[in-house]
Amino acid sequence: MTTPSPARPSRRCAGWAAALAAALLAIPALGAPAHAAPGDPATASSFNLKPGPDLHRNVADLKAALPTQGVQDLLDQGNRVAKTGASCTADPFGTGDNGTVLAPARKLCWDGGDADTQEWIPQGITGVSDAQADELWGSRKPLVTSWYDKAGARGVRLSFLDPETPVPGDPDGRRYRHVLLVEPYYNSYGNASYRAVDVHAGGIAWYRYHLYVADTLNGLRVFDLRDILDLNPDRDASVDDTTLDGLKSNVRDETRIGRQSNVYYSHTYRYVLPQVASYKFAAAQGNTSAGTCVATGAPKASYISIDRSDTAAPALITGEYCDSDTTHPEKGRVGALPIDDATGLLKTTGGVVAATSAYHLPRDLTQGAARYDGTYYFNRSWTDHSGSLRRATVTGGRLVDLGGNITNAVGPEDLYLEHGRSVPGGGTRYLWSLTEHRADGTAGCTDAGSPCGRVVYAHRLSDVLARP
Repeated sequence: MTTPSPARPSRRCAGWAAALAAALLAIPALGAPAHAAPGDPATASSFNLKPGPDLHRNVADLKAALPTQGVQDLLDQGNRVAKTGASCTADPFGTGDNGTVLAPARKLCWDGGDADTQEWIPQGITGVSDAQADELWGSRKPLVTSWYDKAGARGVRLSFLDPETPVPGDPDGRRYRHVLLVEPYYNSYGNASYRAVDVHAGGIAWYRYHLYVADTLNGLRVFDLRDILDLNPDRDASVDDTTLDGLKSNVRDETRIGRQSNVYYSHTYRYVLPQVASYKFAAAQGNTSAGTCVATGAPKASYISIDRSDTAAPALITGEYCDSDTTHPEKGRVGALPIDDATGLLKTTGGVVAATSAYHLPRDLTQGAARYDGTYYFNRSWTDHSGSLRRATVTGGRLVDLGGNITNAVGPEDLYLEHGRSVPGGGTRYLWSLTEHRADGTAGCTDAGSPCGRVVYAHRLSDVLARP
């Protein structure tokens, strides 16, 4: 999530001290209006959701016109190569602002175009451990990330990345492929078409076939991974393909999207994934698009994740990014929503998805949250400073810090937990995330101890829990 950029302090540690001082000043004086205390229980019903319009008919009509591809096929046809091992030279960790950074156990670097683009900004992350208890999609273990178009024209794209399978002849290479998210609709002629999904996509979560995307002020959008549409099945972009309904598809025109003059366009992306459903907050939304937050009413859906630790009650975790100030001291809230394991959709009772818990966050500037076995993990970031990984548990009815600050990468975002329970005796558990800032010395990222750079990375959960 791109955050406001205050004047750069002379020293990174001084910046954090200033932030702490500002937080202390934000505590209301005696007689001031009451605000929620960090860590207090929040009103769970504020997180309740109601299902939006069913778009399955729209998607069925699109599938009658355009062929589909599965996730494994898409991974096999990955046209970009990420690097890992010694070939992944981007390092947004450095030594950290205070010299005690937790280096990642695993790290992958995007190809040059994605690492340096100013248009697309990485945000959300999920993976097959969210989707499947056995942590396999067929024979693969893919990660999925989201990017939003900062220019605002193309919306959101996903990257499907296989971190386990080397590219033949390139031991450090890992294939990945982009897919453009689209919203289906019927045009003025009654024909099935689609347009860009204009959301920030600050968090994504995958359960069974369904992929959830955070829609900040509204709730969630839902996509079905069985509906990935292929606009270039012959793999020759220079020639328009004939579609299943006898029309044409074009993957060369960067300016067009959807069906126009009997041609299907996709801003040049071979694959598009149409939305099938949505969930909207039932309560009135008191937040705005600004970074500050309110204490009551519907929250912002800034980031999301899956908690599979209770196999009988899987949950979707969602929370708010808040840049608090003296007028808006709220740190944000985090809540949990029940998932129906049989369908992979949220569990609805009487037309409402009822949240099972909610708390005010102990700290602001939270960019990602995950929960597992009762422990919450929070990624926090502030402009181009080292980020911090925090832990918390519910103790005495309140969400309170567990241990101290763990310094991590510059610009950390959404969180995804690889649970490792599919391995007999228990496999290594990883806490995955990704960074958003491209390495650019002209835009501030000049500190040798805390450099910028875009990577996908993972900490061993045991390393995180071992920190004091």
